[in-house]
Amino acid sequence: MEFIVYTLEKFVLLLYRLGSVKRITERKQTQLVIRESFIYSMTRIRRGYIARRRRTKIRLFASSFRGAHSRLTRTITQQRIRALFSAHRDRDIKKREFRRLWITRINAVIRDSGVFYSYSRLIHDLYKRQLILNRKILAQIAISNRNCLYMISNEITKEVD
Repeated sequence: MEFIVYTLEKFVLLLYRLGSVKRITERKQTQLVIRESFIYSMTRIRRGYIARRRRTKIRLFASSFRGAHSRLTRTITQQRIRALFSAHRDRDIKKREFRRLWITRINAVIRDSGVFYSYSRLIHDLYKRQLILNRKILAQIAISNRNCLYMISNEITKEVD
């Protein structure tokens, strides 16, 4: 870093003109060695409203949380990060859980019908016949109308055999 050398008189005049504060690093006889980096006394930037708006936005997100998790800013930010992380993770888990639920519903209705027929054989026969009925639709049919699912399974087995 370069050093600028000023005489004492020039330095005082410069300070008055710029209105800035500078760091003095060395003192030599009648000269002052000053670093090139100036530290200006700048006006304060007031950003109270912006900060408050950011905090209120976060508070609105955490308004349904209990206790300090909905009141204290630091705790709110931590809980917000945790909540968003959990939501992201649980989206995939939700898909798995629903698929398992649909499979158990279909299997229960098929086995309850009295025919010696299982879920895996039903899905296999559906693929053989190239019928586009996914597990969600089959589960809805199983809940709303059991006889309809029973008829579908019978028709598929007749045509496959």
